[in-house]
Amino acid sequence: MNQKIEKVCVIGLGYVGLPTAAVIASRGLKVTGVDTNGTAVDLINQGKVHIVEPDLDILVNGAVARGLLNAVGAPEEADAFIIAVPTPFTDGHKPDLRHLEKAARDIAPVLRKGNLVVIESTSPVGTTDTFSQWLSEQRSDLSFPHQSGHDADIQIAHSPERVLPGSVLLEMVRNDRVVGGITAHCAQRAAELYDLFVDGECHLTDARTAELVKLSENAYRDVNIAFANELSLVCDKLDIDVWDVVDLANRHPRVNILNPGPGVGGHCIAVDPWFIVDSAPDETPLIQAARKINDGKPAHIANRVREAADELGSPAIACLGLSYKANIDDLRESPAIEVVKHIAAWKDSLLVVEPNVSGLPESLRETGGIKQVPLEEALEAADILVLLVDHKEFHTIKASSLDGKTVVDTRGVWREI
Repeated sequence: MNQKIEKVCVIGLGYVGLPTAAVIASRGLKVTGVDTNGTAVDLINQGKVHIVEPDLDILVNGAVARGLLNAVGAPEEADAFIIAVPTPFTDGHKPDLRHLEKAARDIAPVLRKGNLVVIESTSPVGTTDTFSQWLSEQRSDLSFPHQSGHDADIQIAHSPERVLPGSVLLEMVRNDRVVGGITAHCAQRAAELYDLFVDGECHLTDARTAELVKLSENAYRDVNIAFANELSLVCDKLDIDVWDVVDLANRHPRVNILNPGPGVGGHCIAVDPWFIVDSAPDETPLIQAARKINDGKPAHIANRVREAADELGSPAIACLGLSYKANIDDLRESPAIEVVKHIAAWKDSLLVVEPNVSGLPESLRETGGIKQVPLEEALEAADILVLLVDHKEFHTIKASSLDGKTVVDTRGVWREI
């Protein structure tokens, strides 16, 4: 008989883990969130949040007030564990699983027979099996699915998140889930967990398939963005408005070209394709080409800015936006930051505007000569304005504020001004 899930422990309280913990708690389950960031832990226990996501603060505050959500620095006993830690890559675009391995070591001492462990962190194919092995090395008194199959003491599955920042709470509940177990029983147990808070359908499969599904989703998007970005390079060379080309081409009933931008960012699309490449380097020339195009776009934007600056002598330059997409504070793998770095390499002083963060990231503080300023100051001081992120604040800029300035608009926001 399956153990009833009444308490969940979520490892990692970032952009996925905290919303997951809050949503589960909102359904009446007891949730303990674990994070190594002491400041985040303290804020959550005060009913506050450390990340920008619409309505998350309300949900967290309510869950904490009801005694259903608390944050701690180390895992506690629970019926189910959800792993939502980062999976970045190292130099050479090799997958870095150190955070997952640490999570396995951390939860191992508190595991009990009948527990369920679900990895939500996006992972290279085979990682869920490896995670099971890591746990078995720590707990020889328990059996795990890679050893004992259906009859294992601990059930382990992989169910990657597929949410859009800015709409996480809605999509977490409404979107379908792909649930892959090391065994069919593992997948079924994980589906029982998600049925407690997900309205979308759970599609059961094996763990390796689930891992590749998530990677494939983001590699597909990366390839399509690369086409749009490459088209923008062609248009720049031919002096054609790429936005007009995209708008008119998309009037074809079977064409849907995406909008170009300064590159690709975030922890998913900019990272996940490399996990496929690492597993099958000789079979992925298209995926690798798309990564090269998208990773090269920030340098192209910076070169356009430099050409404009050379014509003006020694202009003041302001870059608008640092996050990887609009109206969030997530700076991970942000192409906007890469553009700023490229410009700062030849420009002694540079203004930046980012309404969703209170200070510059460390990578830009180390560069020197970069100053974060309010939007009004940037509009007043700059001779060249570089729009890198289409935050809502930038949509409301009046045409008069752009008069007499050189504009490099990577998002097409000011075309109609």
